Amino acid sequence: MSNLFNQKIMILRAPSLGATRDPFDGPGASPGLESTAQNIAERAVSMTVESDENPSGSTLNALRNDPTVLGFAPAMPMKLIEPFDADAAPSAAATWGVKAVGADTSPFSGAGVTVAVLDTGIDANHPAFAGVNLVTKDFTGAGSAEDDNGHGTHCAGTIFGRDISGQRIGVATGVQKAVIGKVLGGPNGGSSDILASAMLWAADNGAHVISMSLGIDFPGWVDELVKVHGLSIPAATSIALEGYRANVRLFEQLANLLNARASVAQTTIVVAAAGNESERTGNPAYEINVAPPAAAFGITSVAALADGGGGLTVAPFSNTMATVAGPGVGVFSAWLNGGTKTISGTSMATPHVAGVAALWAERLLAQGPLSPVLLQAKLIASGTFKPLKAGTDPVDVGAGLVQAPTNAN
Repeated sequence: MSNLFNQKIMILRAPSLGATRDPFDGPGASPGLESTAQNIAERAVSMTVESDENPSGSTLNALRNDPTVLGFAPAMPMKLIEPFDADAAPSAAATWGVKAVGADTSPFSGAGVTVAVLDTGIDANHPAFAGVNLVTKDFTGAGSAEDDNGHGTHCAGTIFGRDISGQRIGVATGVQKAVIGKVLGGPNGGSSDILASAMLWAADNGAHVISMSLGIDFPGWVDELVKVHGLSIPAATSIALEGYRANVRLFEQLANLLNARASVAQTTIVVAAAGNESERTGNPAYEINVAPPAAAFGITSVAALADGGGGLTVAPFSNTMATVAGPGVGVFSAWLNGGTKTISGTSMATPHVAGVAALWAERLLAQGPLSPVLLQAKLIASGTFKPLKAGTDPVDVGAGLVQAPTNAN
């Protein structure tokens, strides 16, 4: 990884066992130290995310040779996956998304499960969150996790919001504790190092499911390299791509180590939006692959579906190569100042999937210790093509529309 401009870097470190950059193998570890899952788990629990504002070349070389460093990458700008406005949803007993994933008929509610939303914060006084223990933290320098955008409030409402005016908006309405990290907005929000730190914080605060409707701003970083640093577009694109790959690898490492913690801490899985960069109905029409951090192996990425005649269809903006799909067009949920709003995006599909993950977590917890591998497997295996329009390409929706657990499955 080059560092031409002394760009801030994030460092994933696990110092307690003095192990190698690869937590599963490699030189530097004592004989047999990494040979058991228990040792890996203990190392994962002690991992930290650090930042270096102005690293030199010698610093980077030292990190490469440091046996406690699992990986490092440039801190790249993050952005909100901007939603699209939609027509107001008709009043119903439950939103179409809640019905589509089967949450309205599931015997499970998410009771005993903790979910995390890493987004723009939350309107904590919204009646949709009455009675929920909200553990909040601001990572942006804004001074509080209060939502000044509405996006985070909307996503939280879809995951665990209580009924509004008699209408069910939440998938997992039995969730009693939610961990809310404000990672976008404020003077310092919107970078991958902040997101990595927030993911660790959420896991440390008991999150079984982490929901993230955001993405790395690759075009924005290219633009900055061109306009601020004077690089040509080809050079800027090459440097940004190098940082992009390093970030994907680091988030893969982070997701894998969160999974490895399960034997000594609670299970944590990560659900993230695939992105809205595709133009399936444009001229020319094109599709974009899932964007990071959702692109990282180990993170469940989510495509968006629309409700229409002849079956559910892939939203025109939804990126391809997602793991699963969720309702993402015309989603009604909570908004700022106690209000509501109907919007569309893979951002709206993601909390539906996170809510279903919470329902599966409750079901599996009732059977014994919760495994991250089993939880993710059950979530993905619940996917179905039955409500989707005939001929829907699995490349666009992965395993299909996730479904809430029943007593039979």
